[in-house]
Amino acid sequence: MEKRRLRRQMIGTVVSDKMDKTVVVLVERLVKHRLYHKYIRRRSKFAAHDEHNASNIGDRVLIIQTRPLSKTKKWRVGKIVEKAV
Repeated sequence: MEKRRLRRQMIGTVVSDKMDKTVVVLVERLVKHRLYHKYIRRRSKFAAHDEHNASNIGDRVLIIQTRPLSKTKKWRVGKIVEKAV
């Protein structure tokens, strides 16, 4: 029996929930500059599948990599880590 590969997971903030069953998640990471050794904030946006339309703008969510669901969606919402106030 072969082992299943672990899927990538990231935590980000929902910035758009205007689509049906889809949210846009902004993921920030800190990268050290090679020459100046200062930390730079890098941002990436991912379209994630949200089956029950449970997450809203401002929520912190865990997204999990999955098979391509559409042209832009290759992630799905695993769980809502923190609800927006």
